[in-house]
Order: sequence, then structure tokens, then C-alpha cells
Amino acid sequence: MTVTALLGFPRIGPQRELKRALEAHWSGTLDAAGLETAAERLRSARWARQKHHGVAVVPSNDFSLYDHVLDTCCLVGAIPERFGHRGGPVDLATYFRLARGGRGNDQVAALEMTKWFDTNYHYLVPELTAEQEFTADAAKPLAEFRAALSQGIHTRPVLVGPVTFLLLAKRLDGGQTLDLLPRLLPAYVAVLKTLADAGAEWIQIDEPYLVTDLTSEAKAAYRTAYAALAAADPRLKLLVATYFGALDDNLSVVTGLPIHGLHVDAVRAPQQIAAVVAAIPRTWTFSVGVVDGRSPWRTDLDRALAIVRQVTAVHSSSLVQIAPSCSLLHVPVDLTEERQLDPTIAGWLSFAVQKLDELHVVASGVRGGDAVITDHLARSRAIRVERATSPLACSPAVRARTAAVLADDLVRRSPYTLRSDAQQQALKLPAFPTTTIGSFPQTAEVRRQRAALKAGTIDQAAYEAFLRAETERCVRFQEDIQLDVLVHGEFERNDMVEYFGEQLDGYVFTANGWVQSYGSRCVKPPIIVGDVSRPLPMTVAWTRYAQSLTTRPMKGMLTGPVTMLQWSFVRDDLPREQVCRQLALALRDEINDLEAAGIAIIQVDEPAFREGLPLRQRDWDGYLCWAVDCFRLATCGVRDSTQIHTHMCYSEFNDIIGAIADLDADVISIETARSRMELLDAFVKFSYPNGIGPGVYDIHSPAVPEVATMTSLLQLACRHLPAERVWVNPDCGLKTRGWAEVEPSLRRMVEAACTLRPTATARVD
Repeated sequence: MTVTALLGFPRIGPQRELKRALEAHWSGTLDAAGLETAAERLRSARWARQKHHGVAVVPSNDFSLYDHVLDTCCLVGAIPERFGHRGGPVDLATYFRLARGGRGNDQVAALEMTKWFDTNYHYLVPELTAEQEFTADAAKPLAEFRAALSQGIHTRPVLVGPVTFLLLAKRLDGGQTLDLLPRLLPAYVAVLKTLADAGAEWIQIDEPYLVTDLTSEAKAAYRTAYAALAAADPRLKLLVATYFGALDDNLSVVTGLPIHGLHVDAVRAPQQIAAVVAAIPRTWTFSVGVVDGRSPWRTDLDRALAIVRQVTAVHSSSLVQIAPSCSLLHVPVDLTEERQLDPTIAGWLSFAVQKLDELHVVASGVRGGDAVITDHLARSRAIRVERATSPLACSPAVRARTAAVLADDLVRRSPYTLRSDAQQQALKLPAFPTTTIGSFPQTAEVRRQRAALKAGTIDQAAYEAFLRAETERCVRFQEDIQLDVLVHGEFERNDMVEYFGEQLDGYVFTANGWVQSYGSRCVKPPIIVGDVSRPLPMTVAWTRYAQSLTTRPMKGMLTGPVTMLQWSFVRDDLPREQVCRQLALALRDEINDLEAAGIAIIQVDEPAFREGLPLRQRDWDGYLCWAVDCFRLATCGVRDSTQIHTHMCYSEFNDIIGAIADLDADVISIETARSRMELLDAFVKFSYPNGIGPGVYDIHSPAVPEVATMTSLLQLACRHLPAERVWVNPDCGLKTRGWAEVEPSLRRMVEAACTLRPTATARVD
């Protein structure tokens, strides 16, 4: 009989209970035992909920206190030497030092962080060396498996696969991570044996790298790895889970593995199903992902049923599992927590809990035919018709404007060399100009005032008076420490996407639609339900007010069109590039209004530009073409003397550096502190022609950097970059940090810049 299965479920809890427990622990108000008790409650509730909704195959070890890749580092003992770990289980303090770095006098740098494939989730990058030793510690997956058993639930433990783990990692010595596979496999074998001894029957091994372009060495690594894992214990059955794309040319690799089951993504890649089901052994369990694990949209039941029936027409229905496309980690927890959404729009949506019900409906339809789910099918079909015709989704005016964009709209008036001269004449900046990325700390008081406004205990006038005072305090602080280019601090903004989306037509917002970004960091992605436009200016008033407080340049701060797209839940009834172009036009209007208000520097952040890159290289050119065009459509309507900045987060820039140059931003700032300028290499090798601000301190860590550390990073940058084009800034925005860390860090950053100014080529006034 066809059953339902999950690959993973959100960790944070319906009300972000995990976030609150973690931050209480980090602040010292909750001890380790209290944190573990909170985690136990969350895990238990997750398992009970899945069972209640009829999920037959429930996962365990998909829960994490911070990150599942970090958990895998601890599972196999891959702890960098600088953390002082001497083997054995990784204690909680070391675990969080790996994730967050040291505090106070402990200056140990955290593991580097980057995006999990093309999602908005961040993982911590394992660091390995040629002499790497791996030692198994199965305590966490074992404890969670046993805890679920005590609730009467026999789970399927989840592990990040060994090949994916190595491909996610970096070698500190520059070697190939896959060379370490023979050393790593005994640790995985030991973990599998431990779980088998505890009674586990199936193990889910996540290998999402199988949907990417693999080298011949990587393909060989899969064969080597699974030969060892299959021999670990005859009692175990292994299911390899792939997601985020199609197996395509890697299908033959998978079908040659000695495994017992396979999961594939039939949402992102429905075209692969016929080939996969024809190729896999008839004895394998086949898990088919037909409910979108990355989207909040309601499932098209006709489409899902058709895919599953395509499978069961060939494969034994008793060996078919109906699942989400990937872990439900990437969607909000429960739609019933939303009581203020437009009922029509709420009817179009489905969060993690509702997706459990959708799995059950699809399974019922497969087992009993359409007759047993008639009402569900009718509702699904009615919603598709409603979305196609609703004025909430369609605006003829927006679509006409988008169609009328011309090639000239995508080009600045003059090349960078001429613009930079005009900008320097206007701005008169010193060598190594200092600035920040945009946001300043969102303190408890800022959050209290925002909550008070929402609760109605203060009025709009009182709230705005508070914001003006906070903005002025921020401006005066920046003047006091002699920053060259200021920002207003963004105290009025809740989130860099949500703030703008709230002011754009075409967006809707949830009250509790939180998803995990990393650790305790949760975001509430807005949902693009319709055609996007800007009815009124969004940032002009606050930016103009901040500029009125100072004679120094004040940056206008915007989130770019690609990031607005990537960090939203995007409608699934229109091509993504068309939605992005609508966003670009809305932002173009805002940029032009900022310029008209006298703002000479405008930063249009694109931290998500790289993460939007398709997983397969054959698809890159198409994405990069429209992504670059959308950025330029937003930014190219300004005068030469108006300086356009952009910011990008941790990325592998080498493969897209040409496209980044094509953005033609006057200044780009990037995150480089954790990698000690390693990520700058792409810009150096490419001879990037415009201004660059390589981040000189890591804002994701609470550590306050030393002047000497930042000075040395700048000196590293200047070995390869012309000093006159180097800016000095933190790695990212300061929203999540406290003033006690920010104030000394920025003072030291300015001191580092001033230390180097006498050695730099003088700028032309």
C-alpha cells in the first residue's frame, strides 16, 4: 500500500520556541539542561504532530539546535584544531563556538557560513585538512531515535550523506575534500551500526549533490561510499534522498548503488519521473516528492495525483512513498496561526502542517481513486481558476509597463571611469572611505516600541518621534567616530525584504510565517501573490530626514530586485524573471525619487544574487542574463554623479564574476573577514574595474575585532587591489548585533582605515 513519508520538519516551533530558548541560553538565563529540555519538548511535539496527521514514515535526527551540517561535523569528529577540541563528544559550549565564534577574550573565529544549495537556509562550512581524523559520535541520532521510540514512533533517522558532506566542506590546505573519503567512511559505518543496534530499520541519507554537475571523481566517490555503507550492517536499509532538481546524467550513478530506496523531487523536476521509475530496480522503495517543500502554495492535487499514478503504473504501489519534494524546513509551520490574512489568499496557501494533510489526501486518492477525495479535488481546481482571474493577482497596467521596457533603460549614461570622477568631485571622499552596510542594532527597545505600535499602546506620532530620536543618535554616533559615509540605521525596518514588501502592491504578509535562516535567526518571508508595483515612495522621508542631520553623505538603502525575489515566497503562476522585472521597475521609481531628494549615494543590496544561480551550469546563462538586466533596470536611471553601491553576502564569486561586473555598480561590498580575504580572489583575478569594500570584520560573531586584525586584512586586499578603489566596511549589516559590540568595532575599523591613509594614493578632489 502506498504510504506517506517526510524527509524533515521545521525545527523552530510554531511560535519560534527554539529561537527563544537558544537566545536565553546564550544570554545566560537558561542553562544547558534547560535548553535540552526545551529541545526535547519541540522534538516530541513534532513527532506527535506528524503521527497525528497520518505520516507513516516519520524522520528523526532532522532536528538541530543550530545546523544539520554542523551536527554532521560533530557526528564524525570534524572539529578544526583552533577550537581546542581533544576528541570525544562535542560539548554544547564548543558546539556554539563553532557556530558563533568566541566571546570576550576568546577570539576564535566561527566556521564560515553559506547558503544551502539554492535555498535561503544557511549552513556552516566544514573545515578539513590533509591530516584530518574522523571519529564517530552517534549520541545525537541515537538519542533522538530512542526518544521517538519511547513515544511509540519508529522513525527513519536522517543523515547528511558522506559525499555531500565532503562536497560541502572546504580544505584549509587547498586539497580536494573527496580525497578524505576513505578516512571518513569508517565513522559513517560506525554510526550506522549503532543505529542498527538500537533497532533502526531504514536510514535516510541525504545526497542533494546528486542533482548538480558532478565530476567523474565525485561519481566514483558515490560508488565507493555506498559500497562501504551498504556493508555496514545487513539489518539496515538505505534510502538516498535527492532534492532541489533532477538526477539527469547522475541517474546511472544512483541506479548502480547498493541501496534499497530513492527519493526524488517531482516538484522542481517532474520531467525526470519517467526516466527514474524506468531505471530503478523494482525492489527499491521509491519516494516521490509531489508536495512542494519550499513553497507556501497549495498543492495542485490533479498534478500530484498524475505523477504518483505515473509511478504506480510501473512500480509496485506497495513500494511507493508519497512525500514532500524536500524537508519542510523551508516553509512556515502552521497556517492556522494566521488569523489576519485575506481569506481568499489564505485559501491559496499551505504551510508545513497543512502539507501533511495534502500528503494524506494524495495518498487516499491513489489508494481509493478520485471518488474518495471529490471535495478536495473540486476545491483544488476552483483555486487554480480563482488565482488566474483574481484582481489580487493580475494588474494589466503593471504588465503593460513591464512589456514596454527598452534596452536603453538598462544602461548608465557614462562608463565607470567617467562616473567615478564625477562622484569624487561631488563627494570628496578620503582614501579608504569608511561606511557600514546599512542597518544598526535593533535593540530590545526598538522591538518594544514596534510591538507597542502594533498593540495600539502608542500611536503613530509617538512611534515616529522615537524613531527620529534613534536615527539622530545613530547619525551623531557615526559622526563622532568619523565615518565617511553614513546610514540612517534602519530602525523603522523590521526586515530588509518585508519592510519594502509591505509598501508594494502584490505582496501579502503573515503574522507567524517564520522560517529558519540559521541558528536562532528566523525570517518571515513575504509572499508575492500578485503583480508588483510601488504606489508611494518607501524610504525617501526617512533618508531625507537623516541627511538633514549631517553634512556628510547619507546613503539611501534599498533591497535589490533579485534579493526581493529570492527572499520572498514567489508566486508559482508567473515566470520568476517576469516577477523580478516588476520589482525592478518599482525600485527604479524609488531610486529616482531618492536622487531627486538630494541623496547622492544609493545602495541597492543584492546578497541573494549568487544564490539564485541554478544548480546546473547549463541553466546559468539564462538566469544571469535576466538577473543582471533587472538590477540594471532598477539602477540605471540616475545621473553620473549619483553613486550606486551594492552588497553581496558569502558567495563563491569566481563562476559569476563577469555577471557581477555587468551589474555596473559603482561600489560593491562583500563578506570576506571569515575567509581572510579569500573570497576577494575572484575580483582580483578578474581585475574587477569598480570600487570594492571587502568586509574587514565578521558581524556574525559577537567578537570585537582588533585594529591590527582589520589593518592586516586591508593590507592583504591592497596587495592586489588599487588602494584608491578600496572601501572599508563590516561584512554585513549590524542589525543582529548589540551596541556594546558595534561601537568599539566601528571605532577600531575607522582607526584601521586611518592607519593606512598616509600610504594610499591621494584621491582627486
